Formats: sequence, C-alpha cells, structure tokens
Amino acid sequence: MARFTFRLPDIGEGIAEAEIVAWHVKVGDRIEEDQQVADMMTDKATVEMESPVSGVVVELAGEVGDSVAIGASLMVVETDEAVAEEAPAAEAPLAEAPVAEVVEEQIAAETPGVPEVVEETAPPAPAAAPAPAPVPAPAPESVEQARHVLASPAVRARAKDLGIDLAEVKHDGSHIRHSDLDAYLRYGSGQGYHAPHASRAREDEAVKVIGMRRRIAENMAAAKRAIPHFTYVDEIDMTALEAMRADLNANRGSRPKLTMLPFLIVAICRTLPDFPMLNARYDDEGGVVTRHGRVHMGMATQTDAGLTVPVIRDAQDMNVWQLAGEIGRLAEAARTGKIKSEELQGGTITITSLGPLGGIATTPVINRPEVAIIGPNKIVERPVFVGDEIVRAKLMNLSISCDHRVVDGWDAASYVQALRKLLETPVLLFAD
Repeated sequence: MARFTFRLPDIGEGIAEAEIVAWHVKVGDRIEEDQQVADMMTDKATVEMESPVSGVVVELAGEVGDSVAIGASLMVVETDEAVAEEAPAAEAPLAEAPVAEVVEEQIAAETPGVPEVVEETAPPAPAAAPAPAPVPAPAPESVEQARHVLASPAVRARAKDLGIDLAEVKHDGSHIRHSDLDAYLRYGSGQGYHAPHASRAREDEAVKVIGMRRRIAENMAAAKRAIPHFTYVDEIDMTALEAMRADLNANRGSRPKLTMLPFLIVAICRTLPDFPMLNARYDDEGGVVTRHGRVHMGMATQTDAGLTVPVIRDAQDMNVWQLAGEIGRLAEAARTGKIKSEELQGGTITITSLGPLGGIATTPVINRPEVAIIGPNKIVERPVFVGDEIVRAKLMNLSISCDHRVVDGWDAASYVQALRKLLETPVLLFAD
C-alpha cells in the first residue's frame, strides 16, 4: 500500500490559489481514476478536479470556502502499491479541468504545482473483510424524474439539503432555479404559486458566502469604495423604435429575433465617438484614464451562479442582426458555464438590462475599471400630450451611472440626450 498526494496543479496562467467550492468525495470514500473529486474556483472560472489515481481518500485539504495554493496538497489517496509504482512523482499527470462557470478579474500568481507520489510504509494487510453490500439502484420512478427535471448542480444540492423532490417543484422556464425553490418553500408543495394564504414560516438558513457570490461581493464593494458614483435618468419615447423592431422581426426569416438590446447597443456605439470620456477605463494606481477608440460592450448577464459580464468585441462594427446573434451566443455560454475566460475581459463600457422585469429607474454599479454603465428600464405605455392631443406612447426611462472622477454630470446628461435623439428617430440608426 502507498499514499498518493494529489497537489493542486497550475490551472490557469497567473493563478496563485483557488477556492474550494464543492467536494464530491469525503474521507473514507473509494474513488476511481479520472473521477471528479472537487470543484475549485479561480478568479476566472470554476474548474473540475479529477483524481489521477484510484484508491481510498484518507485526507482532504479543507472545507468548502477554504483556499488552496497552487502546488499545495489537495487530497491524499491510499492506493494499491502497484498503482503507486506506476505513477512516480516526476511523471504524475496533471488533472486537466474544463471550465464550468465564470467570474470576473484574474489575480497574480507564480508557483505551478504537480501531483506527486509519496511512498509510505503501510501496516500489514488485515484479513479480507466481507465485501460491502451493493448499493441499491434507484427506483425506476426516480430515474424517470431525474431525466425530465433540469437544474444546475447548485440548485440540486440545495434541494437535497432541504429534502425537496425537484419533480414536485413548479417552474416556468426550461430548468428549475433558486427562485422556484423559494416559491416552493414559501407556498408549500400542495398549493402552488397562487396560494399566498398557504405560506408558512421557514427556519433560518445560514449560507456561507463562497465561490462566485464571494467574487461578486468583493468586486461590488471595491467598486463602491473606490468610485464616486452618480446616476442620471431620463425618459425616452420608444414608440417609433418599437414599431420598427416589430416590422423587422416580422420579416426576419432565419435571422435571430430582435430584442431592444441590439438597437440600444447600436445607438450607444453611434454616440460614443462624441463622448470619449465615457468609453474609458480608469487605472486608479497609475492615475491614467484610457479613452478607447473601439467599443467592447460588457453585457451584464444573470446566471444561476450569479452575475457575469460577457464582452461583445468591436460592437461598433456590428449591425442589429449580428449583435442579436452575439448577444444570444454569449448569454447562453454564460448561463451554461461554457464561456471562455477571454470573453469576460477587456470591456470598455457596460449595459445592464432586466428586460420586462425592469422597474421605473435603476442606479447600476459601475463595472470597475470602466467609468460608465447604462441601464435601460422597462418600457411602459402611457398617455402623452402631442400638441393639443393626447396619444398613446411607449416610454422608457434610461439610467446611466458614471465615475465622477472622470465624467461630469453635464457630459452624462448631454450623452443621454444624444442617445435619446437616435432612439426616438430610429431611422438615424441605419443612416450613414
């Protein structure tokens, strides 16, 4: 018998440590080679760690939420001696891990790590123990339910902890979210979503802030501490643009359906050349503001794991159809955890939209080190005066938050007025 020390490998350029966000094994478990044993989160992605050997787990590095340095011991496995001899320290394989989820900025790092084998003298083998009883296979009904219920690993883990059968949880989308679990707990399994009188008290729940939620908390706190925010809001008549969007969708053929977002991005790109202080990044330490000539549009996207900001590269060169396709691709990649780390970097300005869920106004937090973020709100239909007549109009409030160290209030207001002119006269969006 021998012990194999699986050290955390170098899982990304410039990464010094990674956070344990999930263990899939515990001490005493029998594992097989290539079996997933842990999920480790860097500042860029969640990486699945796979064991390079088979054996019994005798030691784990820490608990969920703890950080492990590159090259430090992640797990110790007691292996068969023959297996250990076949995997000398100099040739131990690195655990390759696909990217599963995404977060924001990278941190500096230096020391790569390699799994190594440490031979130890083991006590004489005890008499053969009786074979463990086989684990019963799940009932056919459970297998059938699992096949038809879609949910993220985090949602499944929470449901398991709460003793909730996901097959009983009602949901409106393609898969079950945390909000669906909340509604299930709030209204009870037998009453559905439309019976608030059936609500019952829940026990207090202490949730450790780890993984992506920790990164989001740290980044938002740093942005609010370092950046003196101000927000400007104005009302825009979207009636003509909504009519144009409906016409284009009715004749789109095989092209993607247009939401309002591609039109907003085109308008933003058209107006930014006259307001270069908005399409910029501020280096706090160097005291330098870089005004960018190209627009790399950050797109705040909500996922089951938290908020991410994919970046649409060179948005100024795309038309509404191309933008619609890129928006759909990046959003899907972010929600399924398949987005690449380079698609989360280098944004110069960000747009954040809650779509139909949007309220009257928002005060979005700037995506540091950018200096501006634009937040379109919900479009509502209201009566307005046109001369002496009252007509129906589709109105939307547009919010912009800016870094007051770089952008003055006059600049922000003037920029929104320029946006307003394009959006209220949408033919200008397509004019040379």
